Amino acid sequence: MELHNTKIDIEKGTREQVIAILNQRLADASDLKSQAKQAHWNVKGMNFIALHELFDQVATEVETHIDDIAERVTTLGGVALGTVRTAAQNSSLSEYPLEITDGAAHVDALSNALADFGKKVRADIDATDELGDKDTADLFTGISRAIDKLLWFVEAHLQA
Repeated sequence: MELHNTKIDIEKGTREQVIAILNQRLADASDLKSQAKQAHWNVKGMNFIALHELFDQVATEVETHIDDIAERVTTLGGVALGTVRTAAQNSSLSEYPLEITDGAAHVDALSNALADFGKKVRADIDATDELGDKDTADLFTGISRAIDKLLWFVEAHLQA
């Protein structure tokens, strides 16, 4: 895709590489949000209300990261590839198990997705920093910190 003109002082080739990384994480974040909503809608059991509300909180917080990632893409002159169909085609996250209802099973599945996403974001911090885009690395650092906190909130339901 052709980049839009911008006066940002980052070379076009670097911006193209960073935009590709951002769009990959945009697909993953969109998938992660939908997985949290899947858990939110379908959780059952003794801890229903606590998990129902927690999973909705995860989806809501991930939504803010989706917006930040997409806006960074367009700031760099790229096109944010943010449709549901694009996310489904491009997400690198594992498929969410649709048949589960038990709270503990949803906690396990969603914590797996959060951990995988967090690992990829941490790799993106280093990759974008090495490309010389400290602003995108900083964006990913903030997302990483927030995802780790959400992971803690979810995982705590399985820890004794």
